[in-house]
Amino acid sequence: MPNDSADAPRRITVQRRGPWLVDGPVEVELEDGTTVSSDRFRVALCTCRRSRRYPWCDTSHRRSAPPAARRPATDTEPPSEARPAPDAGPA
Repeated sequence: MPNDSADAPRRITVQRRGPWLVDGPVEVELEDGTTVSSDRFRVALCTCRRSRRYPWCDTSHRRSAPPAARRPATDTEPPSEARPAPDAGPA
């Protein structure tokens, strides 16, 4: 599917934490030289390499981060050394 000079340029939308969205149809040449193609109007190309359908994105990037990495950091709880020791009661 080589592009002729008369073809409009392909638009690729780059997202910070997600796939590259490419206006289709597209042909993708993989590292081993094989070619895969899609005739969809837009395809999502995997950038994290976790997809089971690589080079197509299957949203694995959403599940791959540990829960703590997805949660925003908060400063509501003091560090453990700043917490008061539990009361041991009368001696």
